[in-house]
Amino acid sequence: MDRPADGFNRLTAGAPDAANPGGAPGFVDWELWEGMIRLKGVTIERPRGAAHPDHPDIIYPIDYGFVNGTDTVDGAEMDVFRGSASTGLVAAIFTEDRRKGDLEAKLLVDCTPEEIYLVNGFINFAPELMRGRLLMRVPMRTLWPG
Repeated sequence: MDRPADGFNRLTAGAPDAANPGGAPGFVDWELWEGMIRLKGVTIERPRGAAHPDHPDIIYPIDYGFVNGTDTVDGAEMDVFRGSASTGLVAAIFTEDRRKGDLEAKLLVDCTPEEIYLVNGFINFAPELMRGRLLMRVPMRTLWPG
């Protein structure tokens, strides 16, 4: 499958499937990260409604923080968006920060379908600055009640 040339090509890991119709943008060891979250916990740095410290016009739509005691390629802990449900680790979003020129993953934990859409829109609001590709653990339709 041909993909447009961009930074995400370095993270593309899989073909389209039921959970990720556009193809998997990367790989997440779901069980490992769910265990890390359970074992180490999450610290929320920016609660829902908080302004970004460097860009006060950017408001976080849901809680944002990190998995305690973890390291990622940028030297910081693994980023987490935490929602209001009890769904566990439901997704990850692979981001390309065009200002810093880096690629990273952010986990989505305990999110409702609406909160998943909020995070995706938040990350992709200004694609000239940052954009992301969502990787679902399960098909989105399985998270909707009813």
